[in-house]
Amino acid sequence: MQAADFPENEHQRLAALHALQVLDTPADEAFDRITQFVCDLFDVPIALISLVDTKRLWFKSQQGLSASEMCRDISLCAHAIALNDMLVVENTLDDPRFADNLLVTGTPHVRFYAGQPLQLADGLSVGTLCLIDRQPRSFSQRDRGILKSIAGQVEELLRQHQIRRALAQTTRRYEALFNESATGVVRIDRSGHVLSINPFALTMLGYQQHEVVGNNVAMFTPETISAHHDSFLANFLAGSEPKVIGRGREVEALHKDGHLIPVHLAVNAIHNEQGNVAEFLGILTNLTEVYNATQQINKEQSLLKVLHQGITDYQALMSVEQLWTFLMEALRDLTDSDYALIGEVLPTDTTNALKIHAITDLSWSDDSRHLMERLRSGDMTLTNPNSLLGRVFAHGDVIMTDDVYRHTKRGGFPPGHPRLGNYLGVPIFSGDNLIGMFAIANSKQPLNQALLDWLQPFTDTCALLINLYRQMAEREQVTCDLATARDQAEQANKAKSEFLSSMSHELRTPLNAIIGFAQLLAKGRRDPLSEKQQRQVGQIEKSGQHLLSLINEVLDLAKIEAGYITLSLEPMLIENVLDDACTTLEANIDAANITLTRHSVSPACMVLADYTRVKQVLLNLLSNAIKYNRANGTIHVNIEPVGSELKVSVIDSGHGIAPERQHELFEPFNRLDAEYGGIEGTGIGLAITRELVERMKGSLGVDSQPDKGSTFWFTLPIAEEQPSEHEQTSLSSAMDTASNAQPFFTLLYIEDNPANQRLMEDIIDDFHSIKLQVVASAELGLDIMRHSPPNLVLMDIHLPGMNGFQALDIIQNDSALKHINVIALSANAMERDLQHGLAAGFADYLTKPIDIDKLTASLNRFITTAPPRAQP
Repeated sequence: MQAADFPENEHQRLAALHALQVLDTPADEAFDRITQFVCDLFDVPIALISLVDTKRLWFKSQQGLSASEMCRDISLCAHAIALNDMLVVENTLDDPRFADNLLVTGTPHVRFYAGQPLQLADGLSVGTLCLIDRQPRSFSQRDRGILKSIAGQVEELLRQHQIRRALAQTTRRYEALFNESATGVVRIDRSGHVLSINPFALTMLGYQQHEVVGNNVAMFTPETISAHHDSFLANFLAGSEPKVIGRGREVEALHKDGHLIPVHLAVNAIHNEQGNVAEFLGILTNLTEVYNATQQINKEQSLLKVLHQGITDYQALMSVEQLWTFLMEALRDLTDSDYALIGEVLPTDTTNALKIHAITDLSWSDDSRHLMERLRSGDMTLTNPNSLLGRVFAHGDVIMTDDVYRHTKRGGFPPGHPRLGNYLGVPIFSGDNLIGMFAIANSKQPLNQALLDWLQPFTDTCALLINLYRQMAEREQVTCDLATARDQAEQANKAKSEFLSSMSHELRTPLNAIIGFAQLLAKGRRDPLSEKQQRQVGQIEKSGQHLLSLINEVLDLAKIEAGYITLSLEPMLIENVLDDACTTLEANIDAANITLTRHSVSPACMVLADYTRVKQVLLNLLSNAIKYNRANGTIHVNIEPVGSELKVSVIDSGHGIAPERQHELFEPFNRLDAEYGGIEGTGIGLAITRELVERMKGSLGVDSQPDKGSTFWFTLPIAEEQPSEHEQTSLSSAMDTASNAQPFFTLLYIEDNPANQRLMEDIIDDFHSIKLQVVASAELGLDIMRHSPPNLVLMDIHLPGMNGFQALDIIQNDSALKHINVIALSANAMERDLQHGLAAGFADYLTKPIDIDKLTASLNRFITTAPPRAQP
């Protein structure tokens, strides 16, 4: 069975078919009469009007066939569409295209077929008029002509169907537009009489339909226009230049109750088939809400402009003494008032007085003009508490009246005084304090609470400006004093820091020789010193070391105060740092015969801090607890979480410190008279310790009583991310594949934090194919790289001395080292830090706390690309 080809214009053909909107429509008698006529005319059992859709054949009319549609693939009509011309098959069994077609071999057993394509615009075939017989037969040229002629009638019926549907849709749209439109629509004839009017227009104008239809449309126009309305139409019909018709303009419509409504009127002339004007269609859009909104917006914009200019241009307006005049004129404009004043309330021993800053000129004579000048200059204040003004500035009342001359508090007006109608006086408060007032008179707006509420932002702005006016001189003096004090403090601090830094450098140079030669003398073998000389040289070295310690601490304090110190904040176990510090001071503790005990409520709790600086804090507090303890005394270290912080307390059994002198503990060089005893010290350690703790977002304090010992404590923020069992256990499975598959590689880890070093050693311990080498500084790492280059470098960013970026720059510029991949490992985990690190040239950028999976992936990626080294 051969299926028909698709026409080249299939897309356009389907579009034309669907545009007919005839598919799946009910049966139509006109189409049925044609198919019946064709059956009778040609004496065939089956006649179809078929429409060829995308995948189906749908019958608008069928005679002799019960089905309403069939598959396009087996349709003979589809071949007629592809041919785009009449298709006649006198015997289907003799035609190889159709001999095995299902419609031929099965029901309805087609033996004869004749189909004429139905074409609409642009020659697009949408279907066929076809004849089908169950017996072969011939089909003459005359028969072909008749079939083609009848097909033309079917085409015309399809066109009429399309036109009828379009007209029906247009009618429905028009009715919806006319009756449901949110604008007024009025139809009038050539003489101006109303033919119809929609509900919206009736509601807008206040009429019922029977009151309008048949009457002249001039009933909707103001009296000044209605008498001329008919002439406007007549002139337009006579050919005059239109003023509204075809253009549109804003006019006023007359409501039934007599008030005017602002509308936009657009009139269109409707022409008949002969091109003559048959009627007019008027569209009325109610602009009442638009007008009201526009007026309100203009008022709000005016108010905002006043408030904005009063605040932003305050100093400029004040410098030329125009601020109060500006506010008074703005008040007049905002309230449409003839007169206004604004003034400042000044407390007196008896009552408040009003100092007027600005007032509209009310003068009508030389005396009154002189009075106005005195009021404006501030030379004269008003003090009468019982006048219309006095009730406001003396008592803080709002006075509002539309009849000034009948108000009980009206004062006498001298002859010639301008007439005042309404009056509004408003107090200006700052908190509970009455600081000023403003007043208006002869306002064109109604005086009511709504106006008072609308003016509230203006009132608040006046309060702010009066306070600024009062405080300006004092503020300028305070600002000047503060600037001077700040400059002096900054200069003193800078000079101190520079002096200390310079002196520390200068003193360390000779100390190097003093301590060095003392050590040489003490260890001399050729010329051994006597016991007395050994004691003297030992004292020189001891004093030199003490002086060096003092210089180092002074320099450390100077760096901290100058902001030069760099911290590497990372999650860390405080227990590890405490172990490190106690190990360092173990000999001192044993020498002093001190008993050290420890207790931790949450030993696995991590803090966010700098390992080196926390160790420095613990060493200082523990050293002090040793030095200032009693013989055979005790030290107890307690660690406990307090809210979001971890508190570390160092408790000693020493002599204690008097409460009134505890504040002196953190003053540099203040040893609380201990400098007169036998215990050595610099007096700087606690000052440095406090600065370090506070820079790590913690706090440091002391609790002490004489003869009962002291407790020095500090707090550090608890890290959000705590160690999990998964981080410790997930490594083995992730590493097995890499460790089994890779040859021997070397990894150099540069990290100064001992806890992090031990963690990495534990991690790499599961990499049986990797040899790990750990160093604490970039300088040592560079030396190792030059003598024995590793396959990969894992480097912390914050290192003592040279930092990670500086070390990377040296590696990249060294031809012998630049081939080595360097992975950054840092607690700086912001996106900008990562981007900065990658842009600098790090092969990867990992963050702390270490993500085991990410570390594994990175090591696998870089180590597998590095050349292997032989196992030593």
